[in-house]
Amino acid sequence: MIEQIKLERFTAFESLTVKFSSGINLFIGENGSGKTHLFKVIYAACDISKSQKALADKVNRVFLPSGEQIGRLVKRKTGSTSGSFEVTRKVAGLAKSIAVKLSLSNHTKEPAKASVSGAHKLWQEHPVESVYIPVKDMMANAPGFRSLYNLRHIHFEEVYADIIDRVFLGSLKGPTDQVRKKLLDILQQSMDGKVIAKNEEFFLKSQQGELEFTLLAEGIRKLGLLWVLIQNGTLLNGSILFWDEPETNLNPKLMRTVVEILIELQRMGVQLFISTHNYSLLKEFDLQKASSDQVLFHSLYRDAADNINCASFASYDALTPNAIDTAFAGLVDREIAQSMGGLGQ
Repeated sequence: MIEQIKLERFTAFESLTVKFSSGINLFIGENGSGKTHLFKVIYAACDISKSQKALADKVNRVFLPSGEQIGRLVKRKTGSTSGSFEVTRKVAGLAKSIAVKLSLSNHTKEPAKASVSGAHKLWQEHPVESVYIPVKDMMANAPGFRSLYNLRHIHFEEVYADIIDRVFLGSLKGPTDQVRKKLLDILQQSMDGKVIAKNEEFFLKSQQGELEFTLLAEGIRKLGLLWVLIQNGTLLNGSILFWDEPETNLNPKLMRTVVEILIELQRMGVQLFISTHNYSLLKEFDLQKASSDQVLFHSLYRDAADNINCASFASYDALTPNAIDTAFAGLVDREIAQSMGGLGQ
């Protein structure tokens, strides 16, 4: 379980510390407030525990700065400066939490020149399964992508190659446990079928036949992606899911299903990091969560000095500042003003 992250002059952040829920972490904030950057840093730290890659290399491939000069990830300012991040996690069986830290300067050009400290060896001795779902769908673009990515230098952040690797994992041996079967059944009813793969191409198989993912609506593809990750055992107790804007191209009717699945994953022992700009998605979490569910709402915002801060709350109603509520309130005010024809002005 990821417990917290500390960032100092890294990408958009001047100085920020965020503590996380062991269950669901929901992030809101205006565009440019650092939600995706936060997720990518934590995901990179999680991934190296399984892939055994060097932390600096993974961070560089996940962010893909210009010229792959990792020093460009240090927050921009005139002259020489340095930056860092530290991710802390709790590992079952270990008495104390462990942390890994990456430090670099804005003059650092190669990942090998960045400094890694903390319990790096212990970190990699205790792998954690993690998956990052980016905004762009990749299942429809899967055929040939892995071989092209491995053989050629193409300008794609590594999260896109990683998610394709995750969906091509084989099924777990043995019968499907009851919890996963319940989730798969919910998704199959919503999609009216299940997902199959043939020669690196995905299809939705239903009573009507097999429909390739390139012909499916984006919202159904999202459900299909969840189905595959649950079916192949990527999302099990102890794993971590990062999902950037799950509401993208998703009909509000399907948000109820997606949130139901995500809450159930949390109850299975999956830690989740979700970013959103959607009021309906947030309210679904607020309405569906039980008192025993571990849910934390985080608001990223810029202060008067233009530095990014984070405020965290256990309930949606307490969440402040709330850019989503503010925007909706503004719409209501404008609608009232329009309906009144300017009276009182």
